Amino acid sequence: MGASAFEKGVATLLASHRAIPPGATVRLAKKTSNLFRKRAENPNPGLDVSGLDRVISVDPDAKTADVAGMCTYENLVAATLPYGLAPKVVPQLKTITLGGAVTGLGIESTSFRNGLPHESVLEIDILTGDGEIITATPTNEHADLFFGFPNSYGTLGYSVRLKIELESVPPFVELRHVRFHRLAELQETMTTIVSDGTYDGERVDYLDGVVFTADESYLTLGRQTDEAGLGERSDGKNVTVSDYTGMDIFYRSIQHPDGVKRDRLTIGDYLWRWDTDWFWCSRAFGAQNPRIRRFWPKKLLRSSFYWKLIGYDHRWNIADRINARKGLPANERVVQDIEVPIENTTAYLNWFLDNVPIEPIWLCPLRLREPALPGADAARPWPLYPLEPHRTYVNIGFWSAVPVTPGDPGHTNKLIERTVAELDGHKSLYSESFYAPDEFDELYGGENYRLLKKRYDPNGRLLDLYSKAVKRQ
Repeated sequence: MGASAFEKGVATLLASHRAIPPGATVRLAKKTSNLFRKRAENPNPGLDVSGLDRVISVDPDAKTADVAGMCTYENLVAATLPYGLAPKVVPQLKTITLGGAVTGLGIESTSFRNGLPHESVLEIDILTGDGEIITATPTNEHADLFFGFPNSYGTLGYSVRLKIELESVPPFVELRHVRFHRLAELQETMTTIVSDGTYDGERVDYLDGVVFTADESYLTLGRQTDEAGLGERSDGKNVTVSDYTGMDIFYRSIQHPDGVKRDRLTIGDYLWRWDTDWFWCSRAFGAQNPRIRRFWPKKLLRSSFYWKLIGYDHRWNIADRINARKGLPANERVVQDIEVPIENTTAYLNWFLDNVPIEPIWLCPLRLREPALPGADAARPWPLYPLEPHRTYVNIGFWSAVPVTPGDPGHTNKLIERTVAELDGHKSLYSESFYAPDEFDELYGGENYRLLKKRYDPNGRLLDLYSKAVKRQ
């Protein structure tokens, strides 16, 4: 992108802010989003971030990158991989932006060792509601905003530029798909891997999992390697590097009767292994039917295209209309990522499998990075999200729909929220939430958030977090 192009993008951004009428809510003019909650239409012009969508520079010696806030991870990874580098955490979908992952939280299979994307940020330029761009670091006069920005979802400002840490990555990732017949055994093994960083004598660099049923679940263990060839697998076949961007589907490749199944991907294909089929959600559009997939343009096998289809459904309620013609009830979307302490994983999964007819389910363990950044609060380093230091959590993702419960909008989502709270967990705010104000206040910042709002958005030009996440304004 270069510094001059970035400066032009900043100038465009500031000009668009000045064009927003005084007293009107400041919002992005982005046409796309990775949010799953419906929001009220914005009648006013929005912030033009079109010039902030690229990598500014990469420093391969320092292993850092300066990145514009609306740069997608697809573009970020494309700029860093030629140097043998990658962000320490790369969320699963190509069109997630770096700024979005920091202010809305992201997660991936390195999160058990590298934490969340915001923990790799060294400094960040933030556009406040009043149109000022300030630089926040862990130790400067805006350290309160640096630590309060994650999980604020644009209610304390918008990312303009971020300086982030990178890590060295070799060209390939060797995978072991380990099958479990009992969820308790999966939980125990996951706990040991997070603690030791190894499994059966081999290093584990990447860790996530998939639950198909109570007696069929898997952990996928990734090991960075320079070797393209895999050699002979346990089934006697010789393989090299797999490709799940065409007819073959990654999550189906995980399944096997017992033991360990090995595979290998390029680092690029590994980072985007979930994007081709949006985990498994492409099946809702028929894209996993071999007869349809054969003619589906390969360039449209990606999450950004499925998002467009979801957008049409939001606009015209296509799925509900089809259900009505079939005499079926409308759908309640259950699209959530929740987190519970690792010791409560089995209890939550058993409850979910007994009460919510959705499968598969994604698992991703995470821990806050240690040591904490200088200036961080020892008990709650990131005040708007209740993760405790020195504690392992498991992100559990499920993305589908269930029949609506007459007279109780959001019935299943409310049950999920209550169960998560009972198990000392919490949930991401990118989708529907139904919390009462006092419960939300306790979980997501409370007085700390109000102090930040008073300092950095005194005129209320930005929505507050409860209005945005629960009231869907």
